[in-house]
Formats: sequence, C-alpha cells, structure tokens
Amino acid sequence: MKAFTALIQNKPILFWGSIFALTQGIAVAFEMYFLFILPAALFALWLAIHKIEWVWFFSVMATPLSINLEEMEVAHIGMYLPTEPIIAALLLLMIFKIISGKSVDRRIFKHPFTYIIGLYLLWMVFTAVTSEYPLVSFKFIATRLWFISGFYLLGAHLFQDLSNIKKFFASYLAPLCIVIIYTVTRHAQFNFDKESAHWVMEPLFKDHTSYGAVLAMFFPVSIGLLFLKKKSPLVTFLMYAALLIVSIGLVLSFTRAAWVSVVVAFGVLLIMMLRIPLKYVFYGALISGSVFYFSWNTIQQQLGQNKQESSDKLDEHVSSISNVSSDASNLERLNRWHCAMEMFHRRPIVGWGPGTYQFVYAPFQQAKDRTIISTNNGDGGNAHSEYLGPLAEEGVLGLLLFISIFVYTLVLGFKLFYAAVEKEHRAIIASAFLGLITYFVHGTLNNYLDTDKASVPFWGFIGILVAMDLFHLKKQEQAISNK
Repeated sequence: MKAFTALIQNKPILFWGSIFALTQGIAVAFEMYFLFILPAALFALWLAIHKIEWVWFFSVMATPLSINLEEMEVAHIGMYLPTEPIIAALLLLMIFKIISGKSVDRRIFKHPFTYIIGLYLLWMVFTAVTSEYPLVSFKFIATRLWFISGFYLLGAHLFQDLSNIKKFFASYLAPLCIVIIYTVTRHAQFNFDKESAHWVMEPLFKDHTSYGAVLAMFFPVSIGLLFLKKKSPLVTFLMYAALLIVSIGLVLSFTRAAWVSVVVAFGVLLIMMLRIPLKYVFYGALISGSVFYFSWNTIQQQLGQNKQESSDKLDEHVSSISNVSSDASNLERLNRWHCAMEMFHRRPIVGWGPGTYQFVYAPFQQAKDRTIISTNNGDGGNAHSEYLGPLAEEGVLGLLLFISIFVYTLVLGFKLFYAAVEKEHRAIIASAFLGLITYFVHGTLNNYLDTDKASVPFWGFIGILVAMDLFHLKKQEQAISNK
C-alpha cells in the first residue's frame, strides 16, 4: 500500500502514465492504431535529449544488421532501417544543440580535420546548386552530412572517454560477427562456391564487395583489440573468436579488393613499426607513381596477357585481379572509369552534381568498353571509385578535397602512432588508422560512403584519430612534462 501511495504521489510518473493510458484509449476507440507507437516515440525523444550516447551506440550496433528498403523491394526509397532515421534525428539534435550553445567540445571544431571536412561539404553544396539533378544532389549531401555530424563530430566528442572508443569497436564488431556467421552458414549450403558468395550476405549487405570492404576495415580492429589492457579471460576468448570469425568471413567473401587492401594496410603497419618518417613514405609513393606512369604501356601489355578468370579456387581468384582482357567484373569497372573521365572532361570544374553519376553515365559508354554486364539505361550503380566518382560529380576540386582527407589521415595517423607512449593508445590508433587505410585502398576500386555500413566506421575512425589527438595524447604530453 505504501508503494502504491508513493507511486501516485510521483507527479512525473502519474503524468506520463496518464498520457500513455489516454493515447492507448484513443487508439482503440477511434481505431487510430498508429498512436500505439507514440509512447515509444516519446521515450526515444527523451533518450535522444537526455541519453544521446545510448541512442548513438544503438545506431552503431544496428548498422551491420540494417536493411535497405529499396533492395528489399518494400519501397522505392534507398533508406537503411533502422539506422538512417536515427542518424538523421541525431543530426537535427546536433543542430539544435549548436544553436543552443550546448554542442560538442569546441576544440573539435578547431581541429584541422574539421576544416578540411567543412571545405569538402561546402564544395559539395556548391556543386549541388549547379547539379544536373539538384534534388538528387541535396539528398546525397543530407545523408553525407548526418553521417559526418553523427560519427565524426559527435563521435569525437564521445571519444573523450577512452572506454567509449573500445565500446564503439565492440558495438560494431559484435553484430558484424553475427552477420558473418549468418553469411558463412548460408554459403556452406552452396559448398562455398564463388557464385553464391556474391549474394549470400543479402539482405544485410547488398553484395560481397561492400561486405568485404567492411570486413577489411575491421580486420585490423579485431587484432588491435587483443592489445588492450584489463581483459578478463572471457573477454580475451571472445576477442580471439572475433578475429577468427572476421578472418574466415574475409577469405570467404571472395572480395579481391578487400584482400589487397588488407595486405597494403599491413605494409603500412610494417612501416610504422620500423618508425620510418612519413616524408620518406611520400617520396617512395611519388617515385613509384612516376615509374608506374611512365611504364604504363608496358604494364598494360602484360595485364592484357592475363586470361585468368575469377574462380572458386582462391589462388586463381587472386590471379584474376589483374585480368583486364576477359574478366567481366574488371572490364565493367574500366567502363565505369572511362565514363567518369569523359564526364569530367565535359564538366571539369563543377561536375554533374553529387550523387548523380548513376543517372547520367549511360550516354558516355563507348561500344568498345561495354561488357556483358553493362546496361543500356546506365542503372547498374556508381563509378566504382571513391576518387573518380567525386571527379565526375564535383569536378577537380571535389577530387582534391577527398584526396586531402586521405593525405591528412596519413599525416595524422603516423604522427599519433609515433607520439603515443602507452601500448593501448598505439593499439587504438593503429586499429582506426589501418582500418581507414583499407578503405582508402579499396576506394580505388569501389565506393560505399553512401551506405551506413561503410560510413559509420569510416567517419567514426576519423573521429577516433581526432579524439586521440585532442584529448588523450595531450594528456599524455602533460603527464610527461609534469614528471
């Protein structure tokens, strides 16, 4: 009786309980059944205002398991549920907080990375105004904006607490392992052949290449987690299990670009472990690029002699990476790249508008470039490149700004790794940095930053590097100077 008396004297509970009863009564009486979700919506709004980190981590956990409505043929709208509505709501909340002066830590806005990303977005808005399809471009910018605000700005703010970085890794990795187990189980029913590897991850991932790209991003993370301190035997076991699951998933994804990106990432790790200055890395890249450019005719002749088709056998599948004479996938990629270059030549300054490539590239296909998987309507997807896509859509400055994000990631990643003293700090920096390296390498052959699957870790990893730079290594430097 005392508990009941205390309950009815609690005004907030009494008020919200009355609202709940009233809405449910109206829903039943007038058959307005949509009101049944009102209490849940109000609770979600309360969480977003008072416990924004709970909503944020939920969106991270939901990302590997999200489903695209368009691919499910539920609606003619390319929206990922439940993640994109939540992330869009976080953007609106961020705007409200900025206006009210209660935004993220101001030091994040003053970081060089924020300036680069800001210029990247500003140029995107400018090219949307001149776009061939402005509505498409502004929708594209909206999705890019809510990923950046949610997982770069808000992410960097939350990552002031080092434990939140570990939670971010785990929150994405745990459901990703569920996706891998689901995919491998389905794949086993087809004896792990290459053809079924293209679609067994549906509807959670649209194809094996986007699936492989995300697995590659989290392969360094699954290794880096092993070097974090204060782990119980159970947690250690789960981390080794996650590494094994991600490794199996990566191999069975049959995604050649993902395999290459992981090899390159570990080459970068070797350079970091040897503590080679970044300027020598740039010199080496410049020399290699020059040799590649001036030897292109010879290289092209040698590539033309490779007749190895993609295969169920892993060694043959790896060999088919450089087959540009008969492999349909590789040839179609070249077709898309040629279209992107022709689009750039037609509009070199402002491009055709963000997100418009797939709607305008069809007339730029040449008969000699077309393949058995080319489409007359040009409705087969994007430019298959994070570099040529912006070049065609946003002109030369769009490409340069995306490259500047890549270059500054290299600069910041090497700087932080070399400056870190604590083993755990180095493990976190290397995990996020090498995960980004895999995506930048993979980005030469595919582009997925228009999806939640890749955008959440991509911008989140950049947020981790910025947080380590602003908050954690600064504390380390202060602690060393005080000794």
